[in-house]
Amino acid sequence: MPITSSAKKALRQAKTRRARNIIRKDAYKAQVTGLRKLVVSKKIEEAVKALPAVFKALDKAARTKVIEKNKASRLKSRLSQLINKSTKASS
Repeated sequence: MPITSSAKKALRQAKTRRARNIIRKDAYKAQVTGLRKLVVSKKIEEAVKALPAVFKALDKAARTKVIEKNKASRLKSRLSQLINKSTKASS
C-alpha cells in the first residue's frame, strides 16, 4: 500500500483511469461483436448502418489511448472488408 500522500493520490488516479479504460474497451468490443453478428446473420443493410457507430467507438478508444491507433485502423479496415465481401456475396 502507498505511504506518501502523493502515492495515495496516484493510486486513486490509476484506479479511476483503469475503470474508465475498461468501460471504453468494453464499448468498442461490444460494437465490433455486434457488427460481426449482423454480418453473419446476413443483415447487411443493418451492418452498413451500424458501421459509423463502430468507427466512432474505435476512434474514441484510439484517441484516448485505450488501444493503439494502428489497431483501430486495422479493425476498421477488416470490418469494412467483411461488409464489402458479404455485400458482393449476397448480390
